[in-house]
This record gives sequence, structure tokens and C-alpha cells, in this order.
Amino acid sequence: MSLTIKDVKAALQRLVDPGTGKDLVSSGAASDVTVDGDKVRVVLEVDPDRGAAMQPMADAAKAAIEALPGVNAASVILTAHSGPGQAAPAEPRPPAPNLRGGGAGGDTPLRKPPTKEGPIEGVDRIVAIGSGKGGVGKSTVSANLAVALAQEGRRVGLLDADVYGPSQPRMLGLSGRPSSPDGQTILPLRNHGVTVMSIGLLTPDDKAVIWRGPMLMGALQQMLRQVAWGRLDALLVDLPPGTGDVQLTLSQKAEVSGAIIVSTPQDVALLDAKKAVDMFQKTETPILGMIENMSTFCCPKCGHETQLFGHGGAKAEAARIGAPFLGEIPLDIDVRLAGDGGAPIVASKPDSPQAQRFRDIARSLIAAGHA
Repeated sequence: MSLTIKDVKAALQRLVDPGTGKDLVSSGAASDVTVDGDKVRVVLEVDPDRGAAMQPMADAAKAAIEALPGVNAASVILTAHSGPGQAAPAEPRPPAPNLRGGGAGGDTPLRKPPTKEGPIEGVDRIVAIGSGKGGVGKSTVSANLAVALAQEGRRVGLLDADVYGPSQPRMLGLSGRPSSPDGQTILPLRNHGVTVMSIGLLTPDDKAVIWRGPMLMGALQQMLRQVAWGRLDALLVDLPPGTGDVQLTLSQKAEVSGAIIVSTPQDVALLDAKKAVDMFQKTETPILGMIENMSTFCCPKCGHETQLFGHGGAKAEAARIGAPFLGEIPLDIDVRLAGDGGAPIVASKPDSPQAQRFRDIARSLIAAGHA
């Protein structure tokens, strides 16, 4: 008889939280239970003020699940949220629109960042890779850039911070689940010379992650600080689209060395890239440079080069903000096929012209002391 979510919840119902007097299921704490064959993952939502005090309960939940017949591995993630009847932390009131032009409070700074939690042990630099917009190939750039840095002799980690749409496990050819010998620290996976952590390694490929903002931010901080990254020259963080919770949490909680902005030359993409630049500037994160992806398309049959999305937009934007322009990446089917196949073009065809573009960018980052 195969293991079911009902079996897991039955085990959790035997554990009573002394703070509420209710079991973990009826109290709503066990908000997300996933069973994937012989592997179980549970998310426990708790009051932020009781986070540390709930760790023994999380350990007890893990032990109870592991005791079930058919369970080979169990993961219990503790994350904070506002409890029933408890007001969520107040957010600053958005600035009033400037009806005379100039945007809605464009010069209004973000609220004062909370105290950063210090550097991650063993990690020399954290480099955020953002775009402000989805569909511009940011994850492809991140994967190839990480492999290119590794080929240049750098010790590189890659954190896939896109919790809702993780893609790095597929692009880097990773399978299996990270282990946790002590139930506290996660051992990341490694391939192509890159140490990798992604929520995609903990959840089934066909299952959606349906988490509220506080859960998402808690997961990000756990992947940053409860992963045994080892000694790294640079930890690249592949950010999700937008300028929301993940970006702010990373910028405000971690000591980010700088950010790289990826955009296509298209005006629509550049509009959102500018917003990403603005967000990093307001959180006092240096812009290390811009990359123009899908810059040109060269027909594999006739060799004719076409600028499908325009050309030079990212370079012009880098000049406007006074940031380095790191390079152009062409739209190429081999780059796409390599990523889908789990071996980025820099790993599968390191001497190809396409791979050379990424290696040139990696070398420029190393020369500037950014990686």
C-alpha cells in the first residue's frame, strides 16, 4: 500500500503544539504536505515570534513522518506568517501620484532596509541576476554564466530564487533531492562545476508551489543560510521576474555585492529592465552591468543575420545609467537545445562561438573583481 498525504497528516495530528493546544493539522500549521513516492515534504507555518521555539516541534514532525512505513526521506520546512487574528506588519503607504507628470512618486525611496544578517559563511560575493521581466532568457544566461565562471577556475554557486517557476534543475541536468544529515543544513547538488540549490529540487516537476509572500521569503532565507554552500568565490542568484518580495528580501537581508541586468533589445523588455535597475538603486545595490540577450538571430541555413527584437537597446541603457555593458548574446537554437538537455552550451560546446560570448562576459566580471 503506497504512502498518502492522509497517512502523513494522521501522523502530524498526533503532535500537539503547546502554544496553541491544537495538533499541527487542525491548527492549520501544516499548510502544505507533499508526497512524492517515498519522499515527504511538509511546510509548517508559525507565528514569527515563535519561530525559534517551534524548531523542536518541527524536529518531532520530521521524526514522526520518518517513522511511517514507506518513508525514505522527510523534509520539514519551518516558515513564518501572521497568525489568525494577528495584523500583518504594516506596509508604507504608497506615494500619491504626481498628477503634473514625472510618475507616481518616482523619487520616493523604499522604506529603510532592515538590518542585514551578515555574510554567508564561506561565500565571498553574492551577485543577483535580474531582468524585471520574464521571457528574456535570464535563467539561460545565469546557468551559462555560472558554468563559464567555473571553467575559468572560480568556485561558483547558483541559487535558483524563482520559487514559483524554478528552471535551473532542468538546465543544469540535476535530478534527485538534496540531503540533510542533521535535519537543519541542506547539502546542495553539483553539476558542471557549479553548486546548485533550487526549490525545484524539493518539489515534483508537475506540482505548483502555492505559497503566500511570507512563506516565499522564509524559503528564500532558508536556501540562502541553511545550505552548506562551502567555499565560493561567487554565489549567483537567478531572480524571478518583477521587483517584488524575493528581490527586496535578497537586497535587504543579504550582503549583495551587485546586480547584473539581463534584457532583450526590445523596448517592452527595456521598460521593465529599467524598473529592475531602479529597484536595485533604491536598495543601494551596485549595478555590475547589463547583458543584451537575443541580440541578433543568424539563420543556420543561409547565414543571414536579423535583428528580430531591435538592437543596441541594452547597451544604450547601460550607457545612460553609467553601468558597464557586459556583452551581447545571440538568439541561437543550440543554446536553447543545450539548456533543455541539461548541459548548457558552455558545458556541451565550450569552444563554440555561442559559448565564447558567455566566457567573455565571465572573464570581464573576474577582471573587474566581481566574481
